[in-house]
Amino acid sequence: MENLNTTAIIEILGTVSFAISGAFAAMQKRLDPLGVLIISFVTAIGGGTIRDLLLGDTPVAWMRNINYCLLILGTAMLAIFFKTYIKRFKVTLFIFDSLGLGLFTMVGVQKGIVFGLEPGICVALGTITGCFGGVIRDILLTTIPSIFRTDKELYATVCIMGGSIYFGLLHINLEADLAKLIVITFIFIARIIVVRLKLTLPRIGY
Repeated sequence: MENLNTTAIIEILGTVSFAISGAFAAMQKRLDPLGVLIISFVTAIGGGTIRDLLLGDTPVAWMRNINYCLLILGTAMLAIFFKTYIKRFKVTLFIFDSLGLGLFTMVGVQKGIVFGLEPGICVALGTITGCFGGVIRDILLTTIPSIFRTDKELYATVCIMGGSIYFGLLHINLEADLAKLIVITFIFIARIIVVRLKLTLPRIGY
């Protein structure tokens, strides 16, 4: 029961983080309130929706629990209200996007474990959960998604590394909740470092 509560808390925090990320991305593009709400919504639930569809876990999570929708709605409205107090949208977007990335990667990994899948598949599900809400957001905002811009940052790579570290920590019998906290912190800090130092993967092309 303790693990279930921990996972629920992580999912709530991830939903809030990505909802704020989506709201600020939409406000950067100067969308109207409805547009901000829609972008906030797809950012928060996009990755989890794709994950649940791949697992055949339908109806997907946000359709079974109206509280997710209410949480996203409230978060987006607060973001709109406080936008006048936060001048640096880009920095705010980056911080919440990085935090959501770590939180939702962990949620996706946990969902794979619940379904009894192999560690590699769990890591893939974690990466999908963490990244694809942002992919849908960027596509709707006519921006090249960060996951495809290896010349800019290692977006999905830090998720894969984090998920792999989680299973490594479990292998050495570290307590699961502590391992989750370590991985979420790692992904958050790693993305900041990657962007700060402009670390990239080599590009393949002609």
